[in-house]
Amino acid sequence: MPKLPDFERSTCPVAVCLDILGDKWTLLVVRDILLGARRFSDFEASPEAVPTNILSDRLKKLVEHGIVEKKAYSERPVRYEYRLTRKGHALRKVLKDMMDWGNQYYPETATVPGEGVSTRRK
Repeated sequence: MPKLPDFERSTCPVAVCLDILGDKWTLLVVRDILLGARRFSDFEASPEAVPTNILSDRLKKLVEHGIVEKKAYSERPVRYEYRLTRKGHALRKVLKDMMDWGNQYYPETATVPGEGVSTRRK
């Protein structure tokens, strides 16, 4: 069962979303899943190089909130694949709108063709 937000700041929907998604890394993890990342090694290959302890924490948080589901694909050792739930897929529009805003006001940013999300230029 997904974790209910504890309304850390208030019951304002923006504040609740920020409590769940508003750190430096969480939406990048969601972006990576939208781009096809499934396994921990896929996330480690992300251009932002999320530290592994933070990556583990963010994946756990996304699972707790019902945004991502995990399923074991290996028993020895136990390893998981991560996929967006319906709730997680609803974030596609949010990321697309962020990409559009970033491209409009920071035109030097790169766009992944056909995916609707941005990646950092090197």
